[in-house]
Amino acid sequence: MKELTLLEEMILAAVVALKEEAYGVSIRKRSEKLTGKRLMYGTLYNALDQLLRKGLVTRTKGSSVNARGGRPRIYYSLTSAGKKALHSSYELHFALWKSIPDFFSE
Repeated sequence: MKELTLLEEMILAAVVALKEEAYGVSIRKRSEKLTGKRLMYGTLYNALDQLLRKGLVTRTKGSSVNARGGRPRIYYSLTSAGKKALHSSYELHFALWKSIPDFFSE
């Protein structure tokens, strides 16, 4: 399996943290809160589409909401492959930082 990009990691982590409330706007807000950087909707939805094609997330339509013009939210969740990819990414980062323990003491 290929490594995840930082954007993909960030989105997958947001989906995990948001659980049943992982839809476009909430994922964007969570990502912006963590990074302090503005995430454009085009960038977010392109990344989500790529994660769908890779089989790392699934999407389901929620029920229509009258306050939003009747358009249903699209909710995202991790697949088992997505969980494995995110876990592998965590292990890689952990191993990298563990390999340079003196970095922060300089």
